[in-house]
Amino acid sequence: QVQLEESGGGLVQPGGSLRLSCAASGNIFKINAMGWYRQTPGKQRELVASITTDNKTYLEDSVKGRFTISRDNPENTVYLQMNRLTSEDTAVYICTAEVYRNGEDYAFRRLSTSWGQGTQVTVSS
Repeated sequence: QVQLEESGGGLVQPGGSLRLSCAASGNIFKINAMGWYRQTPGKQRELVASITTDNKTYLEDSVKGRFTISRDNPENTVYLQMNRLTSEDTAVYICTAEVYRNGEDYAFRRLSTSWGQGTQVTVSS
């Protein structure tokens, strides 16, 4: 099993900042990518940011210039620095990791996707 431990969510005023952290542990041979989704009631889950093992990054258009995703590879940890937060950023943020569980899976490029429990981010005055 792969465990994703998330932290950093909370209540923040508009214009404020938060940094989310997610640490992956467990049965991991190699991590292919990690990222953050967010989900709001009444809306589909959307990918906010992701980063691959070769540091290719993706940011959703609405967060470009405000959010930064980074990795601490030796610790299998991903960070999401969120600046200039607005009410539209309010959501449950869910960490995800695509991993190879063992050498056989790696040889056949068979990825497994794991999901964290989610951390609430609320932007309100």
